[in-house]
Amino acid sequence: METAPKPLPFSATCVRISRDSYPNLRALRNASAMNLPDDDAAYIKLDEGDYGYVLDDVQHLTDYLPELPTFPNPLQDHPAYSTVKQYFVNADDTVPEKVVIQKNSQRGVHFRRAGPRQRVYFEPEDVKACIVTCGGLCPGLNTVIRELVCGLSHMYNVSDIFAIQNGYKGFYSSNYLPMTPKSVNDIHKRGGTVLGSSRGGHDTNKIVDNIQDRGINQVYIIGGDGTQKGAYEIFKEIRRRGLKVAVAGIPKTIDNDIAVIDKSFGFDTAVEEAQRAIDAAHVEASSAENGIGLVKLMGRYSGFIAMYATLASRDVDCCLIPESPFYLEGKGGLFEYIEKRLKENNHMVIVVAEGAGQDLIAKSIPVADQLDASGNKLLLDVGLWLTHKIKDYCKSKKMEMTIKYIDPTYMIRAIPSNASDNVYCTLLAHSAIHGAMAGYSFTVGMVNGRHAYIPFHRVTSTRNKVKITDRMWARLLSSTNQPSFLSEEDIEEAREADRLANRPPLPAGTSEHTKKHSMSLLANGEK
Repeated sequence: METAPKPLPFSATCVRISRDSYPNLRALRNASAMNLPDDDAAYIKLDEGDYGYVLDDVQHLTDYLPELPTFPNPLQDHPAYSTVKQYFVNADDTVPEKVVIQKNSQRGVHFRRAGPRQRVYFEPEDVKACIVTCGGLCPGLNTVIRELVCGLSHMYNVSDIFAIQNGYKGFYSSNYLPMTPKSVNDIHKRGGTVLGSSRGGHDTNKIVDNIQDRGINQVYIIGGDGTQKGAYEIFKEIRRRGLKVAVAGIPKTIDNDIAVIDKSFGFDTAVEEAQRAIDAAHVEASSAENGIGLVKLMGRYSGFIAMYATLASRDVDCCLIPESPFYLEGKGGLFEYIEKRLKENNHMVIVVAEGAGQDLIAKSIPVADQLDASGNKLLLDVGLWLTHKIKDYCKSKKMEMTIKYIDPTYMIRAIPSNASDNVYCTLLAHSAIHGAMAGYSFTVGMVNGRHAYIPFHRVTSTRNKVKITDRMWARLLSSTNQPSFLSEEDIEEAREADRLANRPPLPAGTSEHTKKHSMSLLANGEK
């Protein structure tokens, strides 16, 4: 009797998605709620297995340089790893995007697990690495820099490590500064970044020209979604030129709005520091008759800092975020709630994210849209605007009231990271090093508690936002006892937006098999 051939492992059945098989790319895009341009199709790698398993894989040097030699990983002889039960991550280990499933659910989308590989594509003496920080500040930047330098040096015996100063423009406008474990020894105790940072300055060709001219073969890029988009463009140009260079992105944003990952480093520190401002507002408010403490926190598009700081504080009476619209006047409005809380408690504390209420401000203060160097819309000061609006309302009602406005925006991002963020930064840096040494180009992040290598397009195609239809926002409303400011129509509209984000229509001409597979992925991909 003839036996069936043994199935190939996942790594041997990689499916490269091209324009010719665009419905398959669309299926994954539907599953992941992505919005990718067509020319990115050549950079998508899918590895499909049984029971609906899909690995959304990262780029590797051998995708365009197939004859590269490999070398034993130096960690196998490292004394620090001599007691580790298993030195290396299994080649086919993956991390699921969705961790909560039902017994009949398909396996869904996975990412490649981070960690050291048994074979590497760089010999330590040949490595020439550079590190750059871009965008705004964030607690933990110096910790990541330190651990990249120390990890490369101590784990892999790399000696050529260089700093790129002042963001992307530093690739072609500044000298490359050598870095050693001694030179970065104490930098984790300081806030900010010792490398300097800036917005904009991204000239892909100039950057890659300098990488090529200086013989750099590992690039570590620390920054937010705009920075990771830049890292993706740098990788694509490196691949077009056929250069043996690994690009490792380490996502950084104080707003915690990077897609896919559990949270960004520095977020816990920012929330902890925000407590100081909230505590001060509460003291000021409770020490005055009809006292109001108003605190503005960072959160351009996503209100995670405001939401978590409110939940942690328990002294906040109202939290306003960009994702949840609010209104001032009339029944159920903010003014009515303020009047009610002052009558009940004689004081109240309001927390507002910087991106909240921008539509209301625009109606009362018409201004031309302006952008910063990163292309972000410049926001009006919602805290100052709200302070004046509350004063005017109380004056019209002949209510005695004292309001104190506290803006700790830059204070919470300029401090050193706390203990938990320091540990997280260390693990991110080490995961980035292991991935780059193994020849991958990726963004690294924690997904469901496990570190994973995530394709650049996945963390740049969407933005993580607070879901006002989620239980966490309901917990906040229960904690503060504030009104939701939403009508039934608003709630249904938010629910429909969530459904559409997770289930966009399939293109005409898609096969029935692809439709079924896509719908199963969609069902498993919802969060």
